Amino acid sequence: MVQKRSALGRGLGALISESETTSEKARNAGYKEIVESPGVMEISLSNIEANPFQPRTNFDQEALEDLVDSIKSIGIVQPITVREKEGGGYQIIAGERRFRAAQILELKDIPAYVRKANDQDMLEMALVENIQRQDLDAIEVSLSYQRLMDECKLTQEQLSERVGKKRSTVTNYLRLLKLPAEVQLGIRKHLLSMGHARAMIGVEDIQKQLEIFARIIKDGLSVRQTEEIVRNIDAPVVKNKKVNVSIPSDIREISDALVGRLKSKIEFKHSENGNGKMIISYKSQEHLEEILNLFN
Repeated sequence: MVQKRSALGRGLGALISESETTSEKARNAGYKEIVESPGVMEISLSNIEANPFQPRTNFDQEALEDLVDSIKSIGIVQPITVREKEGGGYQIIAGERRFRAAQILELKDIPAYVRKANDQDMLEMALVENIQRQDLDAIEVSLSYQRLMDECKLTQEQLSERVGKKRSTVTNYLRLLKLPAEVQLGIRKHLLSMGHARAMIGVEDIQKQLEIFARIIKDGLSVRQTEEIVRNIDAPVVKNKKVNVSIPSDIREISDALVGRLKSKIEFKHSENGNGKMIISYKSQEHLEEILNLFN
């Protein structure tokens, strides 16, 4: 049964003499009264069902218990938001944690705003409200962004306006969904941060991403250390230089003789198959001409 909550401004006396339907029931249950708010109704918990479009899949049990303690102490300060269903009853648009906490406390009623909303409106409101939460992990935010784009037909530009974030921020979150499932799960379990994940996105090879992920977990790498690893992976591959074979004694003798005659530094590079090169250094144009004249 829905009871319209009284508006403010009736005077202190009227508030003090309020009927038992609200205040006495709250006192008997051990909860403080909820501050009156215009447009808020008390709705029976039994007439409310969870949001079928709820984007949040992980409700932290410890945080939920803290909320239960808070409600037990001071009541539900912020009403939930619901929509009226065809045929009766209500569906939650926003405030499922408060709804769950009220169920744990076995409250009969909960304060709620009632809004008109179709399925798409409801989905969008639930997603946007969910995104604004401070305790969401980066993957939950990413999935919510993607769902808003897919189901509400939004572009990244429109999405950034809806959620009040820069487009570059939205793009960075969406890119996280390209990471391997193991890495995404690691983010959800807070084994690595979004900074680590953003660094790993620059690596195209999935196997290398997983190797970096394993190192982050094993060695407790910082974001900066992870970025350094990624830079080294992306650095151009330098072909191995041919290893010089020790110069044979007869070639060394020739080298010593040339050094004495040319009065210049000479470097020999000799390979296993007998090939090689001789590099003659010169100090000036005149010195070069003197060397060349010796070969004429």
